Amino acid sequence: MTAEAGRVNIEDPAALLGYLRDQALIAPGEAPRFRNLAGGVSNRTALVQRDAGDDWVLKQALAKLRVEVDWFSAPERIQREAAGLRWLGEIIPGHVPQFVFADEKQHILGMSAVPQPHQNWKTALLAGKTSVDQARAFGRLLATIHSAGVRIPELSEEFADRRFFEELRLEPYYSYAGSQVAQARSFMAQLIEDTRDRRLALTHGDYSPKNVLIAGGKLILLDFEVIHFGDPAFDIGFSFAHFLAKAYYLPRARRALLEMARAYWRAYVQSLTPQLRAPVAERAPRHSLACLLARMAGRSPLEYLDQRQRSELTGVALDLMNREPKDMPDLIQQYEARLGQACE
Repeated sequence: MTAEAGRVNIEDPAALLGYLRDQALIAPGEAPRFRNLAGGVSNRTALVQRDAGDDWVLKQALAKLRVEVDWFSAPERIQREAAGLRWLGEIIPGHVPQFVFADEKQHILGMSAVPQPHQNWKTALLAGKTSVDQARAFGRLLATIHSAGVRIPELSEEFADRRFFEELRLEPYYSYAGSQVAQARSFMAQLIEDTRDRRLALTHGDYSPKNVLIAGGKLILLDFEVIHFGDPAFDIGFSFAHFLAKAYYLPRARRALLEMARAYWRAYVQSLTPQLRAPVAERAPRHSLACLLARMAGRSPLEYLDQRQRSELTGVALDLMNREPKDMPDLIQQYEARLGQACE
């Protein structure tokens, strides 16, 4: 055990082995191999490789996130992720890991490990590996998640609590970025207020290439601690910001990445339940620009951009906020034109 309120540290192999045995999650004589996994800021994450069963990934929520600027969130959110994992296993079967166990006291979630070989989609995109088919699949999966909130009445009550969305998205992304960039303060404040008023659909809250593994040609979604019933346009904005930022960062792949963004949006709209199309389309451009700015000036800036690049993209985002693109195709077109000017 660690000194952290008597909680086991799953990144300590000896402590993790003792925990798994004490909880009878493995046989007394079983000796799995452990490997800590990198990439997340809000959880400890460990791979458990077993000789006598399926491999697992364990996540343990942290109260203080691993970023330069102080950022806190209640570790009880791991129970929200467990609920999201269970539900999405029914909504998009085969596209999420299988739930194994959840420990409320230790804030640990166990799930099946995605078999090798697989590749993280963000890593592939940063290497310039683009695929319109993968973008379309990404859009269809999100539309299925959003549409489920209309189709399954229980979801609105199950995911009604939005405190983790406040702690992990609205405050550190929108509110904090607005406090750092004076020109965007009123834009962000109004969007926060509008977003709090929307309870339209099941919303992932962390829908990005970083949280997607490509395995056997299929997209596997990860990370559901921010899932809630709210404004589905946020998911579009959050994910679009990644396509937009990478299109700036990778000039040689810019055209292909923006075509992926177009294909993603078209596939999403075509697969979305009709009653959500208008409200999402109306708000998606604002969320996209807000999320882009937040990844420059929020509590979790994109690590692959340096300060000069973040400053330049901040200027692009502010300019487009003033121009108010009428829809997502218009946003992409204006963004592409603005990048051409900025990079001349």
